[in-house]
Amino acid sequence: MDANVQKLLLRLEAEGLKHDATETEHSRKLLNLEPATAEVIAILLQIARVRNLLEIGTSNGYSTTWLAATIGPQGGRITSIDRDPRKHAMARENLIAANLLPYVDLQLGDATEIAAHLAGPFDCVFFDADRVSAPKQLEVLLPKLSLPALLLADNAISHPDQIAAYLARVTDIEHVSRTIIPVGKGLSVAYLSRPEHDVL
Repeated sequence: MDANVQKLLLRLEAEGLKHDATETEHSRKLLNLEPATAEVIAILLQIARVRNLLEIGTSNGYSTTWLAATIGPQGGRITSIDRDPRKHAMARENLIAANLLPYVDLQLGDATEIAAHLAGPFDCVFFDADRVSAPKQLEVLLPKLSLPALLLADNAISHPDQIAAYLARVTDIEHVSRTIIPVGKGLSVAYLSRPEHDVL
């Protein structure tokens, strides 16, 4: 990873922790991804050779910077959605500072509504926002996945009740392998493969 990007990520980590420690309103917290979780995701993206990724939950662009730095230079593209105009603006500013904005399409608005109108196909979706609406977003996005595909979701251990419906739906998907990696707040990883009769 570029040294300037690493420096920016370290700054965002520190600023995010400081901000969230004093912010009392949950919706205004940045809730950045833990660095260890970001590193695991970066490894998974490289192994799976992800090139078209949808991120739900941009916040200030910390995780988006990780994603863009990992797959952007290899021809990858990230679409990232957030409903908060303030966080959306922060993400744009941070991606510009990292010289990664050319790899990212920032979308502002309701993730479920925006996802319904995205063309895809996506070979990875990263759910890192409202866990309660994730199942509905998943239903909208399943036909827009290019198999094989990765489905990633944070907070699988820290918010078990909120993410339960999403995890249950993932379990019901055909031709899926899934696990929860105990890193950070818990990373749900699901791999959707092609049916055997479709593999040459």
